[in-house]
Amino acid sequence: MRKLLFVATLFLFATFAANAQDYNTGIGFRGGLSNGLTVKHFIGSNKAIEGLLSTRWHGFHVTGLYEIHAQAFNTPRLNWYYGFGGHVGFWGDNYKNHPWFDDNGSSHTVVGIDGIIGIEYNIEAIPFNIGLDWKPGFNLIGYTGFWGDELALSVRFIF
Repeated sequence: MRKLLFVATLFLFATFAANAQDYNTGIGFRGGLSNGLTVKHFIGSNKAIEGLLSTRWHGFHVTGLYEIHAQAFNTPRLNWYYGFGGHVGFWGDNYKNHPWFDDNGSSHTVVGIDGIIGIEYNIEAIPFNIGLDWKPGFNLIGYTGFWGDELALSVRFIF
């Protein structure tokens, strides 16, 4: 019985160690059609929360995401991830001639849900990571509808 318990414990430890991330928190820049700041913090061996503050449409979005990470292609420090979350956005009035904005240029507030899928690499020699992700969203309040153009590159200082 002791041998079985020891083997089971060793197996669980190896499993969790294989999924462990190379950093606890990363802070950096996210650039794409919307640009901004990103903060990612791991709350478990393969689970993270990420906060985004981004600018777009002469306004800004605040996004919160819950992500699950796993090693990609059996390559150390290369991880893929997926997750979900939500956003609140406040858009300015400078796009009044855009076909989506039909109310003569007033400011807008949007609330919606987001998904995310991406891949990131943690650079061993310096404390940075670089990631590429796609974050589609669906606005539920405000200008409703699907927004699928959020492809971005992130660079974070990790510690």
